[in-house]
Amino acid sequence: MSGEHKGEALPLAGANPDHHTAGTRKPGFSLAGKTIWIAGHNGMVGQALLRRLKGEACTLLTAERKALDLTRQAEVEGFVGEARPDAIIIAAARVGGILANSRDPVGFLTDNLAINLNIARAAHQADIDRVLFLGSSCIYPKFAPQPINEDALLTGPLEPTNQWYALAKIAALKLAEAYRCQFGRNYIAAMPTNLYGPGDNFDLEGGHVLPALLRKADEAKSRGAGQFELWGTGAARREFLHVDDCADALVLLLERYTGIDPVNIGFGEDIALIDLAHLICR
Repeated sequence: MSGEHKGEALPLAGANPDHHTAGTRKPGFSLAGKTIWIAGHNGMVGQALLRRLKGEACTLLTAERKALDLTRQAEVEGFVGEARPDAIIIAAARVGGILANSRDPVGFLTDNLAINLNIARAAHQADIDRVLFLGSSCIYPKFAPQPINEDALLTGPLEPTNQWYALAKIAALKLAEAYRCQFGRNYIAAMPTNLYGPGDNFDLEGGHVLPALLRKADEAKSRGAGQFELWGTGAARREFLHVDDCADALVLLLERYTGIDPVNIGFGEDIALIDLAHLICR
């Protein structure tokens, strides 16, 4: 599925695209007349990117999973070599909750490594100079101060329950840096915070914390219960961002960011989960 749409890009309020500008500097990237491949377009972030970019004067390139297995190197290289997009946003990943991660650590590590390795190699071979890698807030140490700063990366142990997914994402960020250092590629990386919005997963075992709490509250109300269970003490703090705001930031970075360092995408404030639960109950 691909399509061409025209419109005007709006900068994200308060964003500083020149933050973290170490390394080789290159001109900004114009979307006009370009073909952008959104790898993982059916996911929550991918769908938000499609909504955000549909008004731009660019062609959006997508591929269904049944037609392109991103974990297979030959398929990815064939697709990229034929399509020759001008830029790639890697929103594809194998994701799951704590239970899924604990049951298949090898799968979560190897599949996510393969997705990023295959796309990066194919992009380089096709001489595509603009690739945006997506990390995750789980790449930071378990006890990193909140809200998390980029400098916290690799300063402590990871959360054990999703460390395999996190390790693959860390490798992807370093892969972007390696291609820049060795080949001068204009590959960049961004780490969104905890996202919510259209297309979210409300499954109690595999879903994100915010939709899971919303579901718990809704089901408790439907039962006429005056309370619902909150995991843990509720003291843990999380930062949240609407997925459409994340898409705005990603497009801004794609157009204007040329630094070597990965960039956090977030709201800048966090909230204790117990306070979030009380807010939902209102």
